[in-house]
Amino acid sequence: MGKKVVVAMSGGVDSSLAAALLVEQGYEVIGVMLRLWAEPSCGITSANACCTPEAEADARAVAAMLGIPFHTLDAAEPFKAHVVDYFIDTYLWGMTPNPCLRCNRHIRLGVLYRHARALGADYLATGHYVRIRQHPDGTYQLLRGVDPRKDQSYVLYMVTQEHLAHLLFPLGEWTKDRVRAMARERGLPTASRAESQDLCFVRDGDYRRFLKEWTNGAIRPGPIMRRDGTVLGTHQGLPFYTIGQRKGLGLSFSEPLYVIDLDPERNAVIVGTREELGRDRAWVDEVHWIAGTPPTRPLRVHVKIRYRAREAPATLIPVGPTRAYIRFDERLRDITPGQGAVFYRGDVCLGGGILAREEFVL
Repeated sequence: MGKKVVVAMSGGVDSSLAAALLVEQGYEVIGVMLRLWAEPSCGITSANACCTPEAEADARAVAAMLGIPFHTLDAAEPFKAHVVDYFIDTYLWGMTPNPCLRCNRHIRLGVLYRHARALGADYLATGHYVRIRQHPDGTYQLLRGVDPRKDQSYVLYMVTQEHLAHLLFPLGEWTKDRVRAMARERGLPTASRAESQDLCFVRDGDYRRFLKEWTNGAIRPGPIMRRDGTVLGTHQGLPFYTIGQRKGLGLSFSEPLYVIDLDPERNAVIVGTREELGRDRAWVDEVHWIAGTPPTRPLRVHVKIRYRAREAPATLIPVGPTRAYIRFDERLRDITPGQGAVFYRGDVCLGGGILAREEFVL
């Protein structure tokens, strides 16, 4: 029997094929599905969209077809604490969070990784579209997936050297189309299953409704104003607005206005013209370097400031072990505090962090 690997199975095509490929390669495979917190509906706890009863049934069917053991792992409590509560708090701080980053850091690379190692597994495998390369000096690098449309290195910038020594990503060399074709060739029942949604814990996908109900009245109307303090209207609550937003402001002005800042201290939405939108610099907090230590000098890099954003050329200046300052070559209009900023040199993901909210002074 080959080395033991735990595969994170979601009932989707990616994790199903990952498990199938590892079985074919001779690994001793165990399938595990995470059970995550979900918002109750009518007083009854509903299923998280990532682990519905249908998804679990599909994952079990794939495991049975492959002849591998399968079980679920209850991670509802840490998911609520590390992902959901952070999601709520970050919006109240005037920022726009990406819950997938927190989930990967604390749940998949935390709870699930520790569970896999406790089972005696040599590896944890997932269906992410990324690659691992070992450098001649023995250190590991995280590389983009071959399919640029599906590359998921952005959401895994928090991997450590220890993680990379015990992680497998069987799909990193394949495109999504080829993955579906390979799943069909193997007769996997999940071959045509649709992608899962990001806000897996919100029962109807309406984050505004969710925040209203889970913030205990903390979301309040306030002023919409210009930089000089001129009040132009009233907003319905800071979490319902994001940097770069133009529609839904309910303002009448001589030219289009955009959200250029959210000020939680004044509970104010700051708006400005297109010329006032964006900036060419950013602070990044909670920076993680995949190599284990920060660079000793400024670097020329490309930075992604959202999962679907185009990479922007920039100079990256490390400031201590967990902060960085970025000077972009051009002004970017959608630098959004709370989102991840992930750094690349070629195909290598160097690490990343969370875009900081700069203090706004009227």
